[in-house]
Amino acid sequence: MSVFEYVALDEKGRECKGFVDAAGVSVARQQLREEGIYPVSISPARQKKSVSLSSVLEVGFLRKVSAKEASIFTRQLSTLIGAGIPLVPSFSVLLAQTKNPVLQKILAQIRADLNEGKSLTAGMENFPSVFPPLYINMVKAGEASGTINLVLERLADFSESQQALMSKIRSALAYPLIMLLVGSLVIFLLMTFVVPKITGIFTDMKQTLPLITVILIAVSNFLKSFWWLIFLLIVAGIAAFKSLTAGTQTGHRFWDSFRLKAPIWGSVNLKIVIARFSRTLATLLQSGVPLLTAMEIVRNVVNNTVISETIAQAAKEVEEGQSLAAPLAASGLFPPMVTEMIAVGEQTGSLEKMLNRIAVAYETEAQSDIMVMTSLLEPIMILVMGLVVGFIVVSILLPIFEMNQLVR
Repeated sequence: MSVFEYVALDEKGRECKGFVDAAGVSVARQQLREEGIYPVSISPARQKKSVSLSSVLEVGFLRKVSAKEASIFTRQLSTLIGAGIPLVPSFSVLLAQTKNPVLQKILAQIRADLNEGKSLTAGMENFPSVFPPLYINMVKAGEASGTINLVLERLADFSESQQALMSKIRSALAYPLIMLLVGSLVIFLLMTFVVPKITGIFTDMKQTLPLITVILIAVSNFLKSFWWLIFLLIVAGIAAFKSLTAGTQTGHRFWDSFRLKAPIWGSVNLKIVIARFSRTLATLLQSGVPLLTAMEIVRNVVNNTVISETIAQAAKEVEEGQSLAAPLAASGLFPPMVTEMIAVGEQTGSLEKMLNRIAVAYETEAQSDIMVMTSLLEPIMILVMGLVVGFIVVSILLPIFEMNQLVR
């Protein structure tokens, strides 16, 4: 059986594309006609190397397969395998209902690999942008233990929990950010368009103006004349910041360290990192991945250089016979509650359960802290914008009151 890529017309004359398994082009054409699809062109699907390269470029660079789509695929594949459907027919079902063309190509290539007798792990390894090391190692462990459907279910649960956490954080921060942007834009428009027209009257009358009004006029004139300079400075500052933090290892480490120690936000960020560490390590261990392999994967998932170095050091000591809790406690980054729970889990043989409890506790605390911060941030932003608008109003009204007194 070969995989063919087709372009066809359905019964309503609409163009559709997809893949079909068949012994040859004529057989593929006949199968499509039996399904009520009229092929315009049929060609062999691109070979493994071509598909892998294009998929890596399209998925890794253009990011055409989202984390949500990968999570849905994992959940559906777990359900199909759990229902007793073999791998190849399961991929055929998923391929038929997938609308993303990039994901279609990936599923078609994996199905072709499975037809050749290769393992699911071997097929997925060709697409690291969609299936990262965490995913591959868990699937490999699931295939070795014969629990692939349970492993895929855990993967789907893990992915969905991480997406839900990040979605809640983004939702909590969205409103304050929108308020900040809209408020800044309104104030900028007031200072550059409205204020100059009003203060121009005072300037024409050559009246001695209060200091607060002089300051307002100076700020307004600067913004109106040099707004482009401010914009360039902001862009240059962002570019320089990214260059220093992402372009050099020292800068990246300094920024990651600052993120953990920054006032207010540092504690929240640490809780998010610990929750991700605990959840990922628990999921890997539950799926049968060895501890040292799991720690190597987790080290690349936590997204923080300082924590990553701590995990790497802990892995070395674990390899030498030490417990996991001891080096984590010695680092001073992991709170005592976390290290004590890990120590208890190691002693009682329930490390995965303890890690899951840590993840739940810290995810809840992080969400609660973010909600408190945003609830305080909103009135502070309103107060600041109110003070700015009040400054503008007072600066304009003071000269008017003085003019009225002179007229009297």
